[in-house]
Amino acid sequence: MPERSEVIDVGGREVTISNPDKVFFPRTGHTKADLVRYYLAVAEGAIRGVAGRPMALKRFVNGAEGEAFFQKRAPSSRPEWIETVVLSFPSGRTAEEIVVREPAQLAWIINLGCIDLNPHPVRASDLDHPDELRIDLDPMPAVPWSQIREVALVTRQVLEDFGLTGWPKTSGSRGFHIYSRIEPRWSFPQVRRAALAVAREVERRAPQIATSRWWKEERHGVFLDYNQNAKDRTIASAYSVRPLADARVSTPLSWEEVPDCEPEAFTIDTVPKRFAKLGDPSRGIDEAKGSLERLLELSAEHEAAGFGDAPWPPHFAKQEGEPPRVQPSKRRQEERPPGRLGSVPAPAPGKTVGPTGRRRTTMPLIEIARAKTEREARDGLQRWKSRHQGVWSYLAPEDVMVDSMRGRSSAWTRIRLNLRNVPEGERPAQEALEVDYDPWVEWAGPDRSGKLDRPARKKPTG
Repeated sequence: MPERSEVIDVGGREVTISNPDKVFFPRTGHTKADLVRYYLAVAEGAIRGVAGRPMALKRFVNGAEGEAFFQKRAPSSRPEWIETVVLSFPSGRTAEEIVVREPAQLAWIINLGCIDLNPHPVRASDLDHPDELRIDLDPMPAVPWSQIREVALVTRQVLEDFGLTGWPKTSGSRGFHIYSRIEPRWSFPQVRRAALAVAREVERRAPQIATSRWWKEERHGVFLDYNQNAKDRTIASAYSVRPLADARVSTPLSWEEVPDCEPEAFTIDTVPKRFAKLGDPSRGIDEAKGSLERLLELSAEHEAAGFGDAPWPPHFAKQEGEPPRVQPSKRRQEERPPGRLGSVPAPAPGKTVGPTGRRRTTMPLIEIARAKTEREARDGLQRWKSRHQGVWSYLAPEDVMVDSMRGRSSAWTRIRLNLRNVPEGERPAQEALEVDYDPWVEWAGPDRSGKLDRPARKKPTG
C-alpha cells in the first residue's frame, strides 16, 4: 500500500507532508502531522529563535524513540524557496546548511523528521561573528529543579551587572537556557571567553550550587556549559519540541515565571494554548543587543588572577593556553601529587577496555552501560541500582556520570559510577554491562583515521 501524503498551504507555498499519520511520540500518540501543526501554531516564536541562522538537521525518521542522526548538509532535492548558506567547521570542512525565515520553510524541515530545531548562534549574513551569547545550565544527576531555577536567577543578575539582558527558557529536558543578544562584532573564541567569565562569576556568587568545572568528576550542582559557545555547537532553540516521552517543549518564559516554573507543564499540547493567550515572552529579544566588553574585561581580570583558559570540546584542535585536555584523575604522573599513581580499571566482562579506556585513574570507577539512547542507559542504571541498593545509598549525584558520546553521525550514551564514597570493602566489582551497544557496528564509512575499511574488532578470549 503506497505511503499517504498530504499537501498543505503555508503562506501561499505548498508543503508536502509525507506519511502524516506516522506516530512520532508513542506514549502520547502524537503524529508527524501533529508536530507540523504545533510548529505552525507557534511559528512566530519558533522562527524568532532560528530566523536567518544556519541549522543542523537532527532527524528522527522513526520518531522520538528511534535513533536520531545529524545531517549538516541540506538535502539536494528541495524546493527552490529553501534557503541555504555554506558554513565552515573547525575541522576545515564545509557544508551547505538550511536557513529558515518563514513558516513554509519551517514546516518543510519538520517533514524531514526534525523534532527539535538546532540553529547556530550566527546569522547567514555574518557567519564569523555570533550575535547570541548562550548560557546552558546543565545539572548533575539528582539535582532538584528548584536548584536549577536558583542558579538561573543568579545568572540573570550576573548578566545584568555586566550590561546584558538575559532571556530565559526551559531546555525542554533537564536543564535551562538563558540567551543574550549581542552585537555581532566578536569572534567565536571571544564569545566563549565571555561565557566562561559568566560561568566563573556565577560559581563565585553561588559556590554551593553552581560550577564552571568542565570535568564531570570535579562538578557539583549545576554546570554552566561555556563550551556551548564554541563554533559548531548548537542548542535546541525556542519552542523546540524535545524527543522525550511527553513531548516537552523548550519554552521561553518571563523572569517573573521562573521562580515557580515546572518543565513538565510545557508540552506540545499546552504551549500552543499558552502562546495564543500570552504571546511570546521572548518578543523584543532582537532589539536588546548588548556589548561583551565588560565581560571580556572580567575575563582579563580572571586571567591576571591566575585563571587561564578552560578545556575545549574534544573535537577541537588544542588551543593556545588551554590546560591539559585530560580529566584530573588521568593526568600524567608528573602532573599528579606524589603517591597518587592510580591504576587502569578493569573492563566489563567481554569488553577490551574499561571505564577510562587504557588510562590510569585514582578513582574507583565502574562502567554500567553503553547505550544507543539515554533512556536505555538509564534503564540499565535502574537495574544495577535495584541489585545494589546498599551501595547506591553512598553515591552522591556527581558520582553518577552520564556521558553523551558522539559517533560519526549519531550520539550514544555511557554511564559510569565513581565509588569513591563507598567503603572499600563494600565496593562492587565491575560486572557485565547492563546495556552493551557498539556505535561502530552499523558504521560503513571511514574510521577516525580516514580509512574506509575498518578492521573487524577482535573478540576477547577467555
